[in-house]
Order: sequence, then C-alpha cells, then structure tokens
Amino acid sequence: MNYNLEMEKRIKEIREKKEVPTLLLHTCCAPCSSAVIERLSNDFKITVFYYNPNIEPKEEYNIRKEEQIRFLKEYPAKYAISFLDCDYEHEKFLEISKGLENEKEGGARCPKCFRLRLEKTAQEAKKRGFQFFGTSLTVSPYKNAKILNEIGIELEKSNQIPFLISDFKKQDGYKKSIELSKEYHLYRQNYCGCHFSKK
Repeated sequence: MNYNLEMEKRIKEIREKKEVPTLLLHTCCAPCSSAVIERLSNDFKITVFYYNPNIEPKEEYNIRKEEQIRFLKEYPAKYAISFLDCDYEHEKFLEISKGLENEKEGGARCPKCFRLRLEKTAQEAKKRGFQFFGTSLTVSPYKNAKILNEIGIELEKSNQIPFLISDFKKQDGYKKSIELSKEYHLYRQNYCGCHFSKK
C-alpha cells in the first residue's frame, strides 16, 4: 500500500466535504512533528498528544516536551493547535521491553513501543470525541511506516475511530523537518528516546 497516497485521498475527500475534522496527533518531539504539522494544519484542527513513556532519562523527556510546546506556540497554524499532556508511565515501556533489551533499534522491541503509544492515542481520541487519530512517527527514516500503519489500522477497528494513514517521510518530509528545525532553532536529539537505542 502507498500510505502517502492513501492519506492524500483521505484529505481530498475531507476538502470536498468542506470539513475541518479534529485530529489527535501523537508526536515524539518537536522536530518530527514540525513537517507533519505544516502538512496537516490547513486541513485538520490538531491536538498534539505527547505520550512517550519510552523516552529516558526523565530530563530528556521534559526537554523534548518543552520544545514541542514552544514550537506549537511559535508556528503560525491556520487553526490553533492544542497540546494534550499525560503521565510519563515509563514503567509501561519497561514492561513491554522485557526480554527485548538487546534488540537493535528497528528490531522486535520497536513495534511493541509503537503499539503502546498508538493504543493510548486511539483510546484518548475515542474518549475525547476526536474524529481521527494519527502519529508523526512515520516522518522518520528510522521508523517502519508499514508496521506503524498496520498497528494504526488495527487500532482503528478495535477502537472504532479512524486512523490517519501516513508516510510523512515521503515528499521530502524528513528533509522538511530538518529545515523547520533550523528555522525554529529546535533541539534535535541524537537518539530515538529509549536508553536501549542510545546504547
């Protein structure tokens, strides 16, 4: 499946209906979210959902969160972008990582981490009445868009809320995120987030 093309089709349908639906967008950091928000903010009323129990140490988690908030305040979106914070819940990440500590980044541990974060996003989106949920994770060349979308589609069915299929790295999405990071002087970390990837 061409996930980028599928997203474009969905956005075209939304434009034809002249609707501006609400989207709960999971993000991991300001740099990754920047190009995604630029691409979506004319067609959705976005609430950024910062749920990243994988990020450690806690200081790193807080730095990324504050940079995300700063970017949202500074970015001139057509529709105001809200920010939804939640508990750190690092113990949940450690629980799903048991036995997978020595996996390389991109290995068997990562899909479990994706699921943990996307499941929380879907549940919150359903509970709070959002029309869509999605994630900025597909903008990264280090994240498997196929796995992310398969998890999202599965959660769409189980939570009965539409998942915004995507592959934001397409159409130079990752390159754009680097450009926007420079423009807004965003802190760019040099590892995914968990100490396993840092190691």
